Amino acid sequence: MENSSFVPILLVALIAVFLVLRLRALLGQHPEDEDDGFPMRREDTGRSPYGTDANGHRDGPDSETGATGFGADGPVLDPTLAGTLTRIRLADPSFSAEDFLNGARSAFQMVLLAFAKGDRRTLETLLSPEVMRNFENVIREREEAGETMESELISFKSVAIETARLDGSIAHMTIKYVTEQVNLLKNADGEVIEGDPNRIETLTDIWTFERDITSGNPNWLLVATRSSDV
Repeated sequence: MENSSFVPILLVALIAVFLVLRLRALLGQHPEDEDDGFPMRREDTGRSPYGTDANGHRDGPDSETGATGFGADGPVLDPTLAGTLTRIRLADPSFSAEDFLNGARSAFQMVLLAFAKGDRRTLETLLSPEVMRNFENVIREREEAGETMESELISFKSVAIETARLDGSIAHMTIKYVTEQVNLLKNADGEVIEGDPNRIETLTDIWTFERDITSGNPNWLLVATRSSDV
């Protein structure tokens, strides 16, 4: 009987390790792990690198030379964004917009869950020092008030590259996430004081990642976050 109870615990641990390793493989490693990093590489998968809508449809052409956003009448080509992505890829041939978006999607899930749980160790691996300080302040205030947060990511409605910028060797990638979530804030007695467990909210978040593309370190750190009503 002892062995049978040990197996489920072992499986949960193995799944958790797999998810962390998968995310680090997509977004990269910490500077201290640079030699063991997993740089993002281009793969000819036939899928759009610019994001998908709620139905899994591509937001634009398969070619990485045409970046897209979404306008009132559908996809909108953005030559400026396309040009910047090309410059980043020329400076770092291992760069793949598609792989980056996959990593950004995984990062969103992990950051959301870690923030709700107050998991500082996980957050420190993904956030810049400034963003980490902001998150830390909110987590500390929550803990001092005896409050707990519960977050559930229901679905990604869309994940797409909003803007890209290259300042010297520093690449900035801004991602627009439209997600469905359930977020609850509870007091020390476990009573819900914010949110509704039966209400799914559609939220829009704008996150910016940054990386030195001349560095052997494949890290993309989250350097800015904001919410949007549009």
